[in-house]
Amino acid sequence: MGTEAGDDDNRRRATRHLHGLGATGDAAEVNLSARRPFVESLWSDLAETFFPDDPFRGFGALPPAARAWGALKYFVPSLEWAPRYGLDKFKYDLLAGVTIASLAIPQGISYARLANLPPVIGLYSSFVPPLLYAVFGSSNNMAVGTVAAASLLLASIIETEVTADEDPQLYLRLFYTAAFFTGLFQTALGVFRLGLIVDFLSRSTITGFMGGTATIIILQQLKGLLGMKHFTTKTDIISVLLSTFRYRHEWKWQSAVLGICFLLFLLSSKHLRKRKPKLFWVTAIAPFMVVVIGGVFAFLVKGDEHGIPIVGSLKKGLNPLSITQLTFESRHMKTAVKAGLLSGILALAEGIAVGRSLAMVKNEQIDGNKEMIAFGIMNIAGSFTSCYLTTGPFSKSAVNFHAGCKTPMSNVVMSVCIMLVLLFLAPLFKYTPLVALSAIIVVAMIGLIKVTEFCHLYKVDKFDFCICMVAFIGVVFFTMVIGLGASVGLSVIRALLYVARPTTCKLGSIAGSETFRDVKQYPHAKSIPGVLVLQLGSPIYFVNAGYLRERILRWVEDEENVCKGVGHDLQYAVLDLGGVTSVDNSGIGMLREVYKSLDRRGIRIALTNPRLEVTEKLMLSGYIRDVLGEEWVFLTIKDAITSCRYALQMSRSKGEDEV
Repeated sequence: MGTEAGDDDNRRRATRHLHGLGATGDAAEVNLSARRPFVESLWSDLAETFFPDDPFRGFGALPPAARAWGALKYFVPSLEWAPRYGLDKFKYDLLAGVTIASLAIPQGISYARLANLPPVIGLYSSFVPPLLYAVFGSSNNMAVGTVAAASLLLASIIETEVTADEDPQLYLRLFYTAAFFTGLFQTALGVFRLGLIVDFLSRSTITGFMGGTATIIILQQLKGLLGMKHFTTKTDIISVLLSTFRYRHEWKWQSAVLGICFLLFLLSSKHLRKRKPKLFWVTAIAPFMVVVIGGVFAFLVKGDEHGIPIVGSLKKGLNPLSITQLTFESRHMKTAVKAGLLSGILALAEGIAVGRSLAMVKNEQIDGNKEMIAFGIMNIAGSFTSCYLTTGPFSKSAVNFHAGCKTPMSNVVMSVCIMLVLLFLAPLFKYTPLVALSAIIVVAMIGLIKVTEFCHLYKVDKFDFCICMVAFIGVVFFTMVIGLGASVGLSVIRALLYVARPTTCKLGSIAGSETFRDVKQYPHAKSIPGVLVLQLGSPIYFVNAGYLRERILRWVEDEENVCKGVGHDLQYAVLDLGGVTSVDNSGIGMLREVYKSLDRRGIRIALTNPRLEVTEKLMLSGYIRDVLGEEWVFLTIKDAITSCRYALQMSRSKGEDEV
């Protein structure tokens, strides 16, 4: 017992000596006395969680009036760019706005038809929301409008309650109500800085979901391409194909021939854009040309009488108020809320992803939380003015970007163009063939089936590929909600697995340097005789504490066997905590258990580079002060190993003196 106590004294003196000198002779030791008040600690954690971009940094030095104006500009981004707006920018926005308006007209009508809504609702949804986005949106490249995926998702959910044929008024009111709940949800996410919820929709999930949705949307266009009147309300591929052949007596060869012509024209325009990017405007106006040419053709040949169904009359005039049509009856609330929340999350994910990707090209930045507020406001206002869900669709935003837009004013120009159409030209679209709208949707959806991305995911990350395929297969063979939910669930399971089974590794010394690296990645890295260096690279929580305990003890056991094979004992275990961002009570308990287990084997633990959050808890819990000892906490792995070697040398010297 006396010898062990003497060895401990030698080690303690050695480590204190090295802590005083540091690895290079300078005073350098871990600050174990740093403390933060609870309020400061809580605010720091909340700020990092909800305000990682620190949007109001620098406001403290400003006078109250300037702070108020700065905060107002933050929530109303148009106040930032509008005072500096001039003709030099307007000429670009004018061209971009007219270009996206030519795309918004056919897309608005098409996607409204996809949702089984009156076609004019699609035009209404391209008038009011863009005006509000121009005021509250932070992206210079976003073009606002309806999207195919959200349109179909809303229809698939609301049709479980009522179909457009059974009660068209209630069906339409539920769309307005869903848009209202979408707006509330999106605004709340932005105000409370909860954009991290959207992060649960990984890129793999979105890729698979959009690909599956595009596939079933394309198949559903068989109704329009074949001129059919009856069709299934279900979205899965089996039901769609069965319905197509069940009503094959309704097939119209006239619609099929016209549809093939439109498809060839639209696909040719897309091919032209790939070969000559400067002619992007041809692709942008091609859908509008299809609508115009198809309408003229259907009018001249009386298409509705010869197997070419047409849109029918469109009411002239601006958006009527629909605030009184919102329905909050208990029997319909569940459906409206479900439709609003699910479609809202999907719309946010698409809109923010589009805005960020286009902003990166221009080396700009957009604020995801401000975008949520903008989307929320425009959907709430839209629900009051006969609009259904709107967001930032990729196709329209890409056209806006390539057309040279400079500010959100391009959305205002588009809105004015739609206003003129609603006031004067809406009745002219009465003769638009339904087959033309189907062709427009098919060509737009083809670009969303990213086969190259599927192959890339399979090559790079098989788990990501599985997440993508679960979304794709779930949407195609079951429902959109099942596909999306299953993929998100698998993504969450993957994240939990990473938390519950974090990576630990053994570190070795790189010859000729003071660097320590994973011995599996760098086989030439050498282990330190008698010392095991382990790196823990994740927070230590109750979820992974048990796993980490077993993993550390397994590393120790393996290293002991290696040491015995070369004729010496394992005496020290150095835990590098640089990657441990936090620790809870279960984690501290795990460290105590590991300490006791190794102490019984005669192995001493040393910690290196603990973060402030970890140090605070280890000190307050008494682990460092009462169990480990402050002298066994080091700044770097080199310091710890130098101390261990010094302690070993002192112990050996004392043993030789006693002999």
